[in-house]
Amino acid sequence: MKLQVQKLHPDATMPSFAYDADAGMDLYASVGITIEPGERAQVSTGVAMRIPSGYVGLIWDKSGISHKVGLKTLGGVVDSGYRGELLIGLLNTANESHVFAVGDKIAQILIQKVEHFEVEEVDELEESDRGTKGFGSTGV
Repeated sequence: MKLQVQKLHPDATMPSFAYDADAGMDLYASVGITIEPGERAQVSTGVAMRIPSGYVGLIWDKSGISHKVGLKTLGGVVDSGYRGELLIGLLNTANESHVFAVGDKIAQILIQKVEHFEVEEVDELEESDRGTKGFGSTGV
């Protein structure tokens, strides 16, 4: 299967897999940007893509950037009908500024199959072992 990607900016880096077995393709900044502590930023990738019908692109953190630097992705669903530039929302949860240069990895995208369900309204739901136990119900 092929994923069509259009470069919208001359400095854009094409999405790529770092390793053959990776689930996500790395996405790269097409502009330099500094994100201050507590600041949200929209970072340009300089690329658009045609995700095949029946699939979705899910934007996720790069684990190193998230764990070591404290930057988290925001939003993150790219529908198959979208043809605009991939803009990555980032939040700096750290106490220090973070500088991205052109070509730096900023996030990753996983392309996954989508299932559509028929929505059926019911008066009550079938019981389960967990029931309505929510946050912290497993002891954590």
